[in-house]
Amino acid sequence: MPVHGPTSPEQIPGSTQQQLRERYLVEDLFTPGEVRVVVTHYDRVVAVGAVPTDAPLALEAVPEIRSDRFLDHREIGIVNIGAAGTVVADGERFAMATGACLYLGRGVANVTFESDEAAHPARFYGFSAPAHTSYPTALVEPGQGTVRELGDPLTSNRRTLNQYIHENGVRSCQVVMGVTQLHPGSMWNTLPSHTHDRRTELYVYFDLPEDARVVHLMGEPTETRHLLVADGGLVLSPSWSIHSGVGSSNYSFVWAMAGENQSFDDMDAVAIADMR
Repeated sequence: MPVHGPTSPEQIPGSTQQQLRERYLVEDLFTPGEVRVVVTHYDRVVAVGAVPTDAPLALEAVPEIRSDRFLDHREIGIVNIGAAGTVVADGERFAMATGACLYLGRGVANVTFESDEAAHPARFYGFSAPAHTSYPTALVEPGQGTVRELGDPLTSNRRTLNQYIHENGVRSCQVVMGVTQLHPGSMWNTLPSHTHDRRTELYVYFDLPEDARVVHLMGEPTETRHLLVADGGLVLSPSWSIHSGVGSSNYSFVWAMAGENQSFDDMDAVAIADMR
């Protein structure tokens, strides 16, 4: 898959919709029977999609990360957004229900992905960043992280936010990761919109009906653009870009960040009235 190089806000006004999609949206991360790896130059983040069917799939290094093994110099958070499956890390098996999160630290040598049923495969999403040391492997079951209830049904943004890997939860070098679930009747996520001046954030949308889409807002607050995203779509959000959106149905998404700090609330909020 192509390497996503750095971009700047100045490239947004003159970009076509197709150019925006090529730069900031990955639509084929989850392909049955394959492991797909997306390498970016945004804080050296790497995204992984693995959909095992009738045989296990191995997480292997790609030439762009210049390592013999994928986690020689990196860490990874893994969330299962599909049916039940298992991740095997250096011989230890971790059963993962839908929404479970697994952290693997630097130095884990062998990682494989399995589905409980080939006809109903797991979909493993991995978010990886460089790591300067090793932290212990940790599995968090759905609903067992730090849970925050946000928003209001009157403004169509009632949502449950599950923080898994963060400064007061599972320890990591850089990765901050969790899952947000929109309640029925709510479609707006991440309000108010905001940027993280020193961190990259990636979104993976899931639990979205086949005929539904999320209108994901991106760009500088005064120069916004949009991406129409289907189930399983991965959005790359540079530090200068807002990230927010509204769906034609309720949905869930995995959010993950890496960069200079791990403070979840370190963000620059932008009122929607001030956006253009």
